[in-house]
Amino acid sequence: MWLPHVTVAAIIEQDGRFLMVEERDAGRPAFNQPAGHLEDRESLLEAVIREVREETTRSFTPEYISGVYQWRHPNTTKTYLRFCFYGQCGAHDPQLTLDPDIVTTHWLTFDEIRSRASSLRSPLVIRCVDDYLSGQRLALNLVNTL
Repeated sequence: MWLPHVTVAAIIEQDGRFLMVEERDAGRPAFNQPAGHLEDRESLLEAVIREVREETTRSFTPEYISGVYQWRHPNTTKTYLRFCFYGQCGAHDPQLTLDPDIVTTHWLTFDEIRSRASSLRSPLVIRCVDDYLSGQRLALNLVNTL
């Protein structure tokens, strides 16, 4: 049975820089927004808040949806359905540790993200930032958990 991989991601911008995570993907460094898979019995909003906390040790307050994306990985044939949220984050919480898959976090400008094109986790990374910068905004109340 075929099922898409439902994921969430967070766009967090402060002073013209975006919070990015550096992780290991198949043994090589990769850059991504704080992102991850939706877990059983979890809402999309709960998932993005949890993923930001686990991958950056920061709280996250979603403000709106910046896009919904469907992408099929060309090498694995897995299909991803990504819900990308924009919001604000709190300060680093020294009581928390980064998820084991995360090497570190970075605050990068859009040009610095674009210059790492070959190291981005997927084309979804740059597309999410592009859509955010173009002003794409969808209300959070479009996402409902029943």
